[in-house]
Amino acid sequence: MNNRSIKKIVVVGGGSAGWLTAGIIAAEHQCASSDSQLQVTLIESPDVNIVGVGEGTWPSMRNSLQRIGISETEFIRHCGAAFKQGSKFVGWKEGSKKDFYYHPFVVPNGYGHANQYSTWKTYGAEQSFADVVSAQSQVCQAGLAPKQNATPEYAGVLNYGYHLDAGKFGQLLQQHCTAKLGITHIQDHVEGVLSHDNGDIKSLITRDYGELSGDLFIDCTGARSLLLGQHFNVPFIDKKSVLFNDSAMALHVPYIKSDAPIESATVSTAQEAGWVWDIGLQDRRGVGYTYSSAHINDEQAERTLKSYVAQSIGDEQAAKLQARKISFEPGHRAYFWHKNCVAVGLSAGFLEPLEASALALVELSATAIAENMPVTREHMQVTSDNFNRRFLLHWENIVEFLKLHYVLSERSEPYWQQMRAPESISSRLRALLIQWRFQPPSRSDFVQNEIMFPSASYQYVLYGMGFDTVNDVSSRVFDQPQSAMKDLQENQQQLRKLMSGLKSNRDLLSHVQRYGFQKV
Repeated sequence: MNNRSIKKIVVVGGGSAGWLTAGIIAAEHQCASSDSQLQVTLIESPDVNIVGVGEGTWPSMRNSLQRIGISETEFIRHCGAAFKQGSKFVGWKEGSKKDFYYHPFVVPNGYGHANQYSTWKTYGAEQSFADVVSAQSQVCQAGLAPKQNATPEYAGVLNYGYHLDAGKFGQLLQQHCTAKLGITHIQDHVEGVLSHDNGDIKSLITRDYGELSGDLFIDCTGARSLLLGQHFNVPFIDKKSVLFNDSAMALHVPYIKSDAPIESATVSTAQEAGWVWDIGLQDRRGVGYTYSSAHINDEQAERTLKSYVAQSIGDEQAAKLQARKISFEPGHRAYFWHKNCVAVGLSAGFLEPLEASALALVELSATAIAENMPVTREHMQVTSDNFNRRFLLHWENIVEFLKLHYVLSERSEPYWQQMRAPESISSRLRALLIQWRFQPPSRSDFVQNEIMFPSASYQYVLYGMGFDTVNDVSSRVFDQPQSAMKDLQENQQQLRKLMSGLKSNRDLLSHVQRYGFQKV
């Protein structure tokens, strides 16, 4: 007996968010099969351009691509993609040349079984925290890849995500989803919305196609939030009083030499009123300045950005580059699933590109919808309530974690002083900072499932920024300095093997372009 009444899924908007969402749903429910109970249609305007300045992902993207059936070789070749193993933060504490730290994608060796902080402070404090508790930060600093020639697709010696060209990524997803996953693609303009008596969306009125009906509508229309924001008027929660950045100036930066090294991490360099991202792709870099328009104007931001770029390509080349201005409102919707409409991607909200949470949220949202696809309208109400509770926690976690990067800074510019002002810090984060003066971040600080940034991430940022936890040795075996010595020694052994066995990012990507990866 088939009780399913939710059968027609309409994704409104393309790009990375729309096509990833459509692809994950279609793959999970085998929509290419003739006996599938679901139909997925994606409609997008032919006039909306993708902001393809370069984008970073989390390691979760490997699972998403594998899930929808795109080979890693095809992805890397088509999207100009490179390997990303974490983030490097430069100048965030006080701005000197020696001021940098890493947030790698691997958790500390022995994480959760011993107090690595205590062992680091007792035996290894002359090195950075990340260098002592993992091998990945030094692998990144050396520009090495996270895997070898013979490592199968989507497997790695170290955990990794990607840097990618967002425009090319959307094109690859579109081609794959329509050819392999049974998704219907409509290019047209949405000009209106028709509603059922209960307020649910009945159908979309399009310019050329006519009326497009559906049972569940997924809003991937970007910051316009055409359905959730404009049609349903779901309130927007402004976070500008917490995270000031509302603008970005972006450039495509060519490599001076075709064999130039490719960074193994996103490089985030602090500036007077924000920070510059530097993302290495195969054929170019995506570089941009994320800043607060209340602290500098666009002309100042562009000068700062080009001055940064000139350090690597020279003043003459930097002056020729055309900067693109991007404006955004930092914040998110009060809830994300209303009636028979759920927002994914920028339609749900955006903060700033620090720590690459945007695409990770798309993946999480799409997976949650696909794995909890409602069967009936009654079931949808329960599903939407659970979804909203879950994703409000995700957004709160992201805001809190991003703010942590700023509140420990000692920089003297007005922007940075105001960023660490007590009134801009949530009561929860203030309480955690007091707690962490006496004990390192632990799993018990974040009890909700699938927390986006675990306590290991907080450790990397806290101790990378020089935060000091009282190193009192308690009676617990967990806290004894010698308890993690074996883990730290294993890190050094692994580091020596990795340094001698891994190619550079550039060399491995060149190998993939010529020969591809080994298939499992």
